[in-house]
Amino acid sequence: MSSVAFGPGQAAILLFGVFFALLVVRVPVAFALGLACLPVLVIEERLSPMTLFNETFKAYNSFILLAVPFFLLTANLMNVGGITDRLVRLSRTMVGHFPGALAQINVLLSVFFAGISGSSTADAASQSKIFIEAQVKEGYGLSFSIAITAVSAVLAVIIPPSILMIVWGGVISTSIGAMYLAGILPGLLIALAQMVTVHVYSKIYNYPVYPRSTFKEFLLSGWQSIPALFTPFIIVGGILLGWFTATESAAVAVIYAAVLSIFIYREMDIRHLYTALADTGRLASVALFCVGTASAFGWLLAYYQIPRALLANVTSWHMGITGVGFFIAFVFLVVGCFLDAIPAIIIVGTILQPLAQSVNMHPIHFAIIGIVSLAFGLVTPPYGLCLMISCAVAKVPLKFALKDTMIMLIPMLLMLAAIIIWPEIPLILPRLVAPELLK
Repeated sequence: MSSVAFGPGQAAILLFGVFFALLVVRVPVAFALGLACLPVLVIEERLSPMTLFNETFKAYNSFILLAVPFFLLTANLMNVGGITDRLVRLSRTMVGHFPGALAQINVLLSVFFAGISGSSTADAASQSKIFIEAQVKEGYGLSFSIAITAVSAVLAVIIPPSILMIVWGGVISTSIGAMYLAGILPGLLIALAQMVTVHVYSKIYNYPVYPRSTFKEFLLSGWQSIPALFTPFIIVGGILLGWFTATESAAVAVIYAAVLSIFIYREMDIRHLYTALADTGRLASVALFCVGTASAFGWLLAYYQIPRALLANVTSWHMGITGVGFFIAFVFLVVGCFLDAIPAIIIVGTILQPLAQSVNMHPIHFAIIGIVSLAFGLVTPPYGLCLMISCAVAKVPLKFALKDTMIMLIPMLLMLAAIIIWPEIPLILPRLVAPELLK
């Protein structure tokens, strides 16, 4: 039998070299990942181009990935069914009297939206249409309006239910229920950091404040929003109580959002349903195609033992658990600038997992560090999908809002550092609510 044509270093250079070359010429990420595999598969005598198809389609043989289109559909049903509008009114009564009222509402709505949809891109798309023009009309800077809308949208992948947690659990065999609980406190702390940032901006630029809502108005808007706010309790609670799996919870969320939109709020008709289904199909196809080609790319990395070669020197640095945490965050922050979060989890997450295990980092702590770090990539160029969406809605180039976006990321980076230094931040809720999930 012939030996392999490439060593780990040569294979890594060819795979990543072709991949980044394709990105430079603006080939979409999902196609670039698949095409980068072909030169190796053609040259390597033991393999064939059919391996790309086999490994791509093998990735779809996963029940858990059905949660991705279901959560995207939940988000789209919320938007067309009047659920989002009611959450906006509730947010108005809660934080409308804070400095920078409309921007504060923007952040709080992202918290509510995150607890239902799990999709940052859906959040960025819907809230950009709601808030950017409205904030500019009230005197907010356009750059600030774009930045806060895009940055707050990343909460959807940190606060459960999160599509990234679904993918992480499926790829790295980590308890999704435990990750859901672990993401709550970090997500709320990052939301608080964003609201503080808005407060500082508002004091500097004298952004407007709404009159304080009465307690009666708060109770009325809260009462109207209770059915929508009950969604995350159904999803997370159902998993923790063993009523259904993560995928089944996503399907339940779709049914619940449809019932609310059709029978409770009565704002969705056949035309709205068609729009929601079409948008879901487009978004889900892109996300799942990335999963397939990234899995083939990751299979080649494993075939040539590239992860072991990459980590051979790193493990000799003896960094300790905190040092490894910062190293993992740095890698994900850099990778997130160039790669979508889902393929980044499949490729980079599996590479870094042995490093985390070598310092006895808890798998849930590792997952939260990785997911929070990848969330930054949604607003950092050249990838920055959420920022791209917000800029596209505002009809300005991405660089227009870059300065304000980078400023808003500073307090979020401090929160990420806190999560790395104090593992109890993500682990305290799982230990209190469901300690058996941490074993």
